[in-house]
Amino acid sequence: MNPTRKRRLIIVLLVLAAAAVAVGLGAFALQQNMNYLFTPSQVQAGEAAKNKTFRLGGMVKAGSIQRSKDTLQVTFTVVDADGAMPVEYTGILPDLFRDNQSVIATGHMDNARFVATEVLAKHDETYMPKELKDAMAKAHQGKAMPAGADQGSTDQGSRQ
Repeated sequence: MNPTRKRRLIIVLLVLAAAAVAVGLGAFALQQNMNYLFTPSQVQAGEAAKNKTFRLGGMVKAGSIQRSKDTLQVTFTVVDADGAMPVEYTGILPDLFRDNQSVIATGHMDNARFVATEVLAKHDETYMPKELKDAMAKAHQGKAMPAGADQGSTDQGSRQ
């Protein structure tokens, strides 16, 4: 083999090996930062990692919200069709957080309870922001509003 071709082949092989190592390291780093979404029944079945951060999604069980009188600590239960998971959160909850509302909580398991570091409340498809509701009311001059139009909120941070 010609020395020039041999040198080129070695350079190409080194570049390909470096690219493979870079892709492998990138995939490994991204995999460590992923937060998977699990339902309470999946967590109870052991599908969620015990010491890892993940997202818990479901509905807030009616009557399960308990607020501490002297701190921002809130406990509630997230349910799905087959399971229920107690959740503990310390902080300010979104405006849309209430009973029978869809939530996604980010956190980790601590024994049999989920300790959340972030709670997001989801609205349904009938949600209409207050600004849009007001604009439509002016345009229609008192005509009937669509169903769910009275659920507006001006808190930009709690919308999703």
